[in-house]
Amino acid sequence: MSEKKTVTVRQTASPLRRKGDQRATLAGLGLNKIGRTRVLEDTPSIRGMIAKVAHMVEVVD
Repeated sequence: MSEKKTVTVRQTASPLRRKGDQRATLAGLGLNKIGRTRVLEDTPSIRGMIAKVAHMVEVVD
């Protein structure tokens, strides 16, 4: 079996005063506080979620 690719995402900004859909996207990524990181499977849907909140997260390599 091949190893699944992953992407590490870190939250860099607060969801306060953001649109509700952006807050929900952060929650969907498993992020809720500045500085938190998550290792997620690298799929097109996850990449789309990261793109939607790109101003509040960074991809750590």
